[in-house]
Amino acid sequence: MSKIVFFCIPAHGHTNPTIEVVRELVNRGNEVVYYSFNEFKDKIEGAGAKFIPCDKYLPELKPEDEKKVGKDFTALIEMVVDTTLALDEKVCTELKEFKPDCIVSDSLSFWGKLFAKKLNIPYICSTTTFAFNEHTAKMMKQGLNEIVRMILGMGRINKKIELLRKQGYDVKNFVSIVENKNDTNTIVYTSKEFQPMAETFSDKYYFIGPSVSNIKVESKKSNNKKIYISLGTVNNKNSKFYKNCIKAFKDTDYDVIMSVGKETDIKSLGDIPSNFIIRNTVEQIKVLQETDVFITHCGMNSVNESLYYEVPMVLFPQHSEQRMVAERVESLGAGVMLKRDKAEYIKDTVIKIINNDKYKENAKIIAKSFHNSGGSKRAADAILEIIDKNK
Repeated sequence: MSKIVFFCIPAHGHTNPTIEVVRELVNRGNEVVYYSFNEFKDKIEGAGAKFIPCDKYLPELKPEDEKKVGKDFTALIEMVVDTTLALDEKVCTELKEFKPDCIVSDSLSFWGKLFAKKLNIPYICSTTTFAFNEHTAKMMKQGLNEIVRMILGMGRINKKIELLRKQGYDVKNFVSIVENKNDTNTIVYTSKEFQPMAETFSDKYYFIGPSVSNIKVESKKSNNKKIYISLGTVNNKNSKFYKNCIKAFKDTDYDVIMSVGKETDIKSLGDIPSNFIIRNTVEQIKVLQETDVFITHCGMNSVNESLYYEVPMVLFPQHSEQRMVAERVESLGAGVMLKRDKAEYIKDTVIKIINNDKYKENAKIIAKSFHNSGGSKRAADAILEIIDKNK
């Protein structure tokens, strides 16, 4: 039996793929401890892990901080350092007592990586986005505002890194925190076929495909095509876009399910047409199994789940990382980029996908590569293999 510790950020798209991996490890008799946040307590405990909440150690986010998600690198580093220092005494004490065989930490949960290095515990990176190196980084087309913000924020970043050093963390610079070297053991939740420039990564990168919960739904008979619309679980407050979607499909034969996020007041969207179901949240995996076209913000988890169920997409990315994912989907012919968010553009793009079978066929090809990559079982194999090599 091995002892394994997971760390993750408070985000569904980063937590969800790890749940089935945890379940697989526990089912094989391993002991798993998961440092996360109360929103994910039931999922984590349901998979058999011991859940340890970190909520009170996370810096308090202001309403305007949500808009910075994925866009403000300086704010990200500040949050990482503040969280690491807040957790330092508690986690380091508990890890020394638990003596884990390895730490599996999300690629953005840098505190897990820092704890592993400080305490000399074998580290595995869990990457729910595309894997990044110096080659794929060039594909990230950052906007001018994002670049300017990062340059102006270097002073703040360096001050935070100095605080880490004073606390015993061997950190050269911010690059050493965020980079994932080619010799770092890394679980990547996509296939080699979908990963851009997969040939540039070493054999320490395990492309295991999406780790998707095995939830099946009974098909409801309907001749109408089904459209699913969601901008994810984080930066999803966009009433203008939702109203344009209503305008686009209100007088059509399409059945539409739209998930608008917890912060959107559904009543503010006006009259809801009879062919629409609008909810603050939905079980996305269930919905996708009966969807013909998915209008998405192009978060990696949403795109992976869509392709896993062979659903082509209308691509509406919100920042540079999502734009990279969208461009990959479009280049493989499984989706179409939305040029403008007006009703007529939304409608025309959906019709283009529905009327051309090639988008569905290309989604099927990617889905096949996902299913052949091994999923949670392959991830568990990799983690246990890495532990054995380090013993």
